[in-house]
Amino acid sequence: MIIDLQKFIIEERLYWTELETMLNRLERNPNEKLKLGALERFHYLYQRASADLAKISTFSAEPNTRHYLESLVGRAFGEIHETREKPHRLRPVYWFFNTFPQTFRKHLRAFWISLIAILVGAAFGGFTVIVDSSTKQILLPFSHLQGDPSDRVKKEESAETDRLKGAKSSFSSFLMTHNTKVAIFTLALGMTWGIGTLIMLFYNGVILGAVAVDYVLAGELSFLLGWLLPHGAIEIPAILLAGQAGIVLASALIGWGKPISLRMRLRKISNDLVTLICGVALMLVWAGIIEAFFSQYHEPVLPYHFKIAFGCVELLILALFLSKAGSKKLRKSAQVLSES
Repeated sequence: MIIDLQKFIIEERLYWTELETMLNRLERNPNEKLKLGALERFHYLYQRASADLAKISTFSAEPNTRHYLESLVGRAFGEIHETREKPHRLRPVYWFFNTFPQTFRKHLRAFWISLIAILVGAAFGGFTVIVDSSTKQILLPFSHLQGDPSDRVKKEESAETDRLKGAKSSFSSFLMTHNTKVAIFTLALGMTWGIGTLIMLFYNGVILGAVAVDYVLAGELSFLLGWLLPHGAIEIPAILLAGQAGIVLASALIGWGKPISLRMRLRKISNDLVTLICGVALMLVWAGIIEAFFSQYHEPVLPYHFKIAFGCVELLILALFLSKAGSKKLRKSAQVLSES
C-alpha cells in the first residue's frame, strides 16, 4: 500500500526513466541484442514498472502518471514477447562507419591468415626473381611487367602524350569490375575449405613480390612506390579482406568441432560475408578511380614523393578506419561531443 504517493513517484521515477532509455535505444536499433546482464536488468525494470502500475492504478489523482506507466509497460511487454522478425532498415552511412569495420574486427584472425598467405607468396616470388630473373617471364601474367624495369620507367617518364586520353573512365570501369570479380572469386573459393582462397592469395603475393624485387634490383624503387602505392594502398588490403571472407566461409564449413549444424553455421556468417564483400567492392571502386586518374601519371608530371605520400596517407586512414571506426569508445566520444 502506498502511503505517500508523491514520495513513491519520485523514488520510482528513476527506474521508469532507466527503462524508457533502454526502450528508446532498442527501438532506434531493432537489430541490437542485449547482453545477459542488460537483459536481466531490462526484465527487472519491466517487472518493477508493472508492479508500480498495479499500485498506482487505485489513485485517480494521478491519471497522467498512470497513462505514462501503461505506455511504458506496454512497450516493454512488446519488446519481450515480440516474435515477428523486425524489419531491416537500410542505413548505408551507419553500415559503412559501424557495421563494416566492426565485422572486419570480428574476424581478425581470418585477416591475419590472409595476410600471412600473401606475404609467403610475396617472399617466394621475390626470392625466385633474385635467384633467376628470367623466371618473371613465367611468374608475371602482364607483358608490360616482363621486360626490363628501367626501360619501362624511361618510356613512361618520357611519354609526351597521355596514352589513356579519352579512355580513363572506361579503364577505371574495367579495373573496378575485374578486381571485384577477383575478390568475389577469392571469397567463393572458401567453398574449397579455404584451400582455393589461400592459393589465390599466395598467387597474388607471388606477383607482388616478383614485381617489387625486380624493380628494386633495377634501382627503380621510387617509380615502383610512386606507381603502386596510390591505388595499391587500397587495392591490396581489399584483396586481403576478400581472402578474409573466404577463410570465414571455410571456417564455417569445417566447423572446428562446434556443436551446431552446418546450416546454422552458414546462416550465422552470411550477413558478415555480405558486409565484407560489399566493403571490398567499395574499396575497389576507389582504387580503380585512383589507378586510372592518378597512378598512371609519373615524373615530371607528378613528383614521386607526392604520390608516395598520398598512398601512405590513404593506408594510414584505412588502418585507422578499420581498427577504430564503430568502436564503443569512439561512439561514446561522439555522443559526448554531440551532447556538449
